[in-house]
Amino acid sequence: MEQVSHRQVDTLLARYAESHRNPANEVIHFICIPAIVFSVLGLIWAIHPLAALIASAVCLAYYCVLSLPFAAGMLLASGAMLWGLSLLPQGQVLPIALGIFVVAWIGQFIGHKIEGRKPSFFEDLRFLLIGPLFVLGFLYRRLNLAY
Repeated sequence: MEQVSHRQVDTLLARYAESHRNPANEVIHFICIPAIVFSVLGLIWAIHPLAALIASAVCLAYYCVLSLPFAAGMLLASGAMLWGLSLLPQGQVLPIALGIFVVAWIGQFIGHKIEGRKPSFFEDLRFLLIGPLFVLGFLYRRLNLAY
């Protein structure tokens, strides 16, 4: 019998997907998760830009453990977000990031109300880092990229 290998990232994505099956909730997540990542980086950037770089590096190290292709995608995404933050006047980063953060989380909770299931991170905080991979995984599948 053929043995099936299951990587930790596959297990985490499958568990995350259990509460993200409704198409409306998925669309909301595809919009709100990148917005939340951007806003969290922005909130950290408002403290100090170097802190945002360090936070990104720590997350990228975790993503490297899970999947190098996902880590590469997150490196590109977080790099683009950090670059975008660098273009904003420092005094505007906090209010913009805070506004996006609040609106995006409201969207997430609306999506979960539609889904009828609580957010995954209520059971495991790692899912706060798996959400971006869920979105990236959708993009990778559309582009026929392995992860």
